[in-house]
Amino acid sequence: MILIYTHKVTPRVRYVFKHIFTRILQIQTKFTGKVEDFVAYNGPKFSYTNVALGKEFFVKSNELLFQQGVKDFEIDIKKWGDVPCFFETEEQSEIPFDIFAASFYLISRYEEYLPRTKDSHERFSATESIAFKYGFLEKPVVDIWAYKFLEILKLKFPTYEHSTRKYQYISTIDVDNAFAYKYKSFVRTIGGFFKDIIHLKIVTVWDRFAVLFNIKKDPFNTFKSIIELKKIYEVRTIFFFLIGDYTTFDTNVSASKSKFRLLIKDMVDYARVGLHPSYYTMHNNLLLKKEKERLENIINMPIRRSRQHYLRFSLPETYQNLIDLEIEEDYSMGYVSHAGFRASTCSPFYFYDLDFEIQTPLKIFPFALVDTTLNDYMKLTPKQSLGKIRDLRNEVKAVNGVFITVFHNESLSNYQRWKGWSRVYSSMLKIVRN
Repeated sequence: MILIYTHKVTPRVRYVFKHIFTRILQIQTKFTGKVEDFVAYNGPKFSYTNVALGKEFFVKSNELLFQQGVKDFEIDIKKWGDVPCFFETEEQSEIPFDIFAASFYLISRYEEYLPRTKDSHERFSATESIAFKYGFLEKPVVDIWAYKFLEILKLKFPTYEHSTRKYQYISTIDVDNAFAYKYKSFVRTIGGFFKDIIHLKIVTVWDRFAVLFNIKKDPFNTFKSIIELKKIYEVRTIFFFLIGDYTTFDTNVSASKSKFRLLIKDMVDYARVGLHPSYYTMHNNLLLKKEKERLENIINMPIRRSRQHYLRFSLPETYQNLIDLEIEEDYSMGYVSHAGFRASTCSPFYFYDLDFEIQTPLKIFPFALVDTTLNDYMKLTPKQSLGKIRDLRNEVKAVNGVFITVFHNESLSNYQRWKGWSRVYSSMLKIVRN
């Protein structure tokens, strides 16, 4: 155990020290605000305050962790070795940056509470983030800082022993459209035929006809393949089902269709299942509750996991709504337009509510990439995509973090815009499990 002294033990201090010491570095800590107890302690000790008390490990503290509310900080990015960092400290400090304040700024998503330009879906834009602006979006710098800090800490306390966490991988599958053509309503089916005919999509007209009359398998029905690959590579897999009512942005099969309900129940037998709240749940708690109860009625068990459709959430409102509905895990923390680490960490963390200045029970699982990001936004070929996946996996593995990917059942179909992608998912599993 390491004893930590700080002049004021605030909720922010407890929160970020717990994340870095306990969750990332696997080091147990204890806080004290009494100088005499700290000075008398003979074991490893660390002070986080304005002035060092003696010869302990000392880090000069930034004001951020002792404040309340949100203000617009001027972020001055510099280099700590080969990694960007900010909140520079004085020479007396054992490390040149206050990584605790900087880590809090990033994982609390402090910048998302500030006035920023939103995209067309009211989302915080990747390009507005300091991680994008200063070129470290694809690096889990919070974890990198923690391990750099650990190296220096070991020099101060060479006999101190602690355990090391292990690299993990989680595969998540978003089911926006369980079927391309099957089990859609009569109106949608006829409308689809006419739309294809008007746009002279003769091949699509034939595919639609062949699937509806059981001549061909529905191309998006790739669930059996996903489950087989889960078993082969022994990967933790979570399916997030979109079951909201039909809108322009929510186009899945109706949750009233028995075949769709049977599919969801079937997946529960092989993997974890979570909710994919529809487009308009971002600000609508009643709609979110309705969809959660709908999925719970299908699988006959409580829903504990969620990922927002279109990654459409607003802080802190959407997360507060999830907490009110007793959702325990959220997997929305990432960008659809860019690969990388939105919160600059590859370690699951608890949402800190800056409105109420408390650590909440909602655990955030940040992902590193989405298949649509690689294909639609970055315009990468399947081969180039595997290279990007390998690079991101290496970043996570270097700090023994949790590598989380987002794929869709559609991207395994090798159909239309996913032509050539049929083996990307299985090839990725070889890479991430190697």
